[in-house]
Amino acid sequence: MADAKVIPFGEEPRSRRAGRRAQGRGSKSSSAAASSAASSASEPASPSPSEPSSGPGPGRHSLSSVPEQPDAVEDRMADEKHGPNDAPAPEPEPEAPRAGDSSWDRRLAEGLAFLRRRVTGDYEVDEFGYDKELTDQVLMSLIRPLYENYFRVEVKGIENIPSDGGALVVSNHSGTLPLDGLMMQVAVHDNHPAGRHLRLLAADLVFMLPVVNELARKAGHTLACAEDAERLLERGEIVGVMPEGFKGLGKPFGERYKLQRFGRGGFVSTALRHGVPIVPCSIVGAEEIYPMIGNSKTLARLLGFPYFPITPTFPWLGPLGALPLPTKWTIQFGEPIPTDGYPPEAAEDPMLMFNLTDQVREQIQHTLYKLLVQRRSVFF
Repeated sequence: MADAKVIPFGEEPRSRRAGRRAQGRGSKSSSAAASSAASSASEPASPSPSEPSSGPGPGRHSLSSVPEQPDAVEDRMADEKHGPNDAPAPEPEPEAPRAGDSSWDRRLAEGLAFLRRRVTGDYEVDEFGYDKELTDQVLMSLIRPLYENYFRVEVKGIENIPSDGGALVVSNHSGTLPLDGLMMQVAVHDNHPAGRHLRLLAADLVFMLPVVNELARKAGHTLACAEDAERLLERGEIVGVMPEGFKGLGKPFGERYKLQRFGRGGFVSTALRHGVPIVPCSIVGAEEIYPMIGNSKTLARLLGFPYFPITPTFPWLGPLGALPLPTKWTIQFGEPIPTDGYPPEAAEDPMLMFNLTDQVREQIQHTLYKLLVQRRSVFF
């Protein structure tokens, strides 16, 4: 073992190297061809620079290539497909639609369809002339800026109006012009969770005025009489009534928020006949929109009006004086007073009607005082 000669890897004896060198000079072409064939059989098609060459040369041996692993084969195929340094291109994300375009397109289509139905007469009105589509899409849109931005109406107790079936909403009345009825109608329309509509009972004068008559009918108003009220309640509608009438609407500014007489209690009799609840409603803010400091009875008789208001701005400023003051409003619907527990003949009992009428009136008056105490300012 001591005489054994250690030959490093890759080295050969001198005699063998000399023989191989001489043989290489004699058959250079054949050796090159054999080397090329051996390289093509033992190496991959695209060798990496780090792998040793398998051709003949001094001090080099031909080494057999290591078989590629399955993962390496898959990586090489992916590189050949996408490029050695390129990742697969991500799929393009679909462009998100712009919200404004679809919204405006829908509004335009609805508006054109509405106009087409108006022109062709393809719309419905009920027996009272109520046009629900016109009210929802046009009339309410015209009144809503006054409701939201000018008077800034705050609504309370809307849950006291039932979700289904008939009900009678009884409210105080004030403001020289009946804007409080319109604001109450918008309050129910826009805030009730069931999307209910308020059908107001209006005075005879409303249906005697040109243009106003048609608009009132289209908006769902009808004559303030027991027959019309009962027909609406039979159909399960929400009916609004203001028993003070012109006495409350045209009272002097010095008597603001003092309820006038509620008539003979006809609204109580109607509610008892149909067993519907009575919902008291109190409105604060309407009294100050036209502070009525006087009443020209002569002009009222000439024009056929119940009163002719004189305010600090009207008629002194002409049409500009008819602009209401931007007061802050609060509309509160009180707890309903049930009537379904009374027998049918109770509607003919005058004492019962008087007691229920007084109960409704007192509840409205008490709520008015409470809201006035809570109010910070007339305008804020």
